[in-house]
Formats: sequence, structure tokens, C-alpha cells
Amino acid sequence: MAESLRVVVRYTNGQTLKGTTGDFRPANTRFHLIPADGSRVVEVRVEQLKAVFFVRDFAGSPERTKLRGFLAAPAETSQGKKVAVLFRDGELVCGYTLTFSPDRAGFFMFPADPASNNLRIYAVTAAAAEVKAGPAAEQLAQRILDESKRDSR
Repeated sequence: MAESLRVVVRYTNGQTLKGTTGDFRPANTRFHLIPADGSRVVEVRVEQLKAVFFVRDFAGSPERTKLRGFLAAPAETSQGKKVAVLFRDGELVCGYTLTFSPDRAGFFMFPADPASNNLRIYAVTAAAAEVKAGPAAEQLAQRILDESKRDSR
């Protein structure tokens, strides 16, 4: 039997589900989620998703200040090269990937912030407005962070 992993599933329509899965595979178009609230098993269709967040726990750390961008991180680590994903809903996620290819349905990434509640993220390519790897990832992250600073004034 497959290991049961804690996930937070985020749909492109804004809906969020928390639970566990034992059958998520990047090549599959569907997987099953056992909701954390004890409700019935849900069949999740990947094409409807923004991303699947594999998490340490469901509560996270709401009081913790989330680090955005790359914060002088190395260009490449054992977890791959830098990647920045700007989702269509405006969320920016920065991290490292070994598997990004624009012609794939999605890819795994590890968060740039090692203290994040996210262990890894499966980003659905179709839900992204922009995906940049390598030096272009740093530029995308900086552009979005600069825009959000300007907008908050």
C-alpha cells in the first residue's frame, strides 16, 4: 500500500481541500483525497487544479512571516535550479526544480524557504501565467515583489 501523504489541494477556482492521498502520480489525470475533516473521499481531477502542496501539517504557522522571493539563494542546489511560478490568481511561488518542462502538465518544486510548511509543490503548468527558470526566475520574482510593494503604498 502507498504511503499516505498530507496535501493541500488548491483549485483554479479558489477552492482549497486538505487531506491525505496515497495515489497521486504526476502522470495521472486524477487522484483521491481523503479529507482531513472526515468527509467522503474526493476524486481530484488535476486539470482543475492550480497546485498540490505536500505539507508538514495542516495548520501551518499562521504567525510566521512567509519569506517571498529567493533571498540571495544559490542559483542551483541539489534540489535543482531556481524556478519562479506566477499563478493566474497572482500568487508567486519560488523554489527549485529538477523537472520543469513547459510541455508537461505540471512539475515538482521545492520551496526556496526551507522553513516553509510546504515540503514540495506540484505546480500545474496550465494554471500559471508565467514560469521562469534559472536567472529569469530571479528577475520574475523581483518584478512581482517590486509591483506588490508599489501597490501596497
